[in-house]
Amino acid sequence: MTDDPIDLDQHRGMAAQKATELRRLRVDVEANAKALMERQKDLETHLLAAPAHTWAEAAEKAHYLLTLFAASPAAQDPRRQRLISDVLEDFRRLSNETDG
Repeated sequence: MTDDPIDLDQHRGMAAQKATELRRLRVDVEANAKALMERQKDLETHLLAAPAHTWAEAAEKAHYLLTLFAASPAAQDPRRQRLISDVLEDFRRLSNETDG
């Protein structure tokens, strides 16, 4: 008798191993998606808690919204992608000018 665990996956056929791995990956993806949604909800609650006190805070809110929009089908147009990219770069550049 041994206390070492037995890896049952080694005793299954290749198709069963693949199905098991896919189920495990799906469960992980679903858990990660749920955790991401919770973190997003927390962030949005924080962003809604009070108005921005500085331009940098307002830019952070706008950055978040632009990033969400960029992932939507409406933002897939190359001109909109360019506008989003340019505005985010403007935020970065202008934030650095006010910091230094």
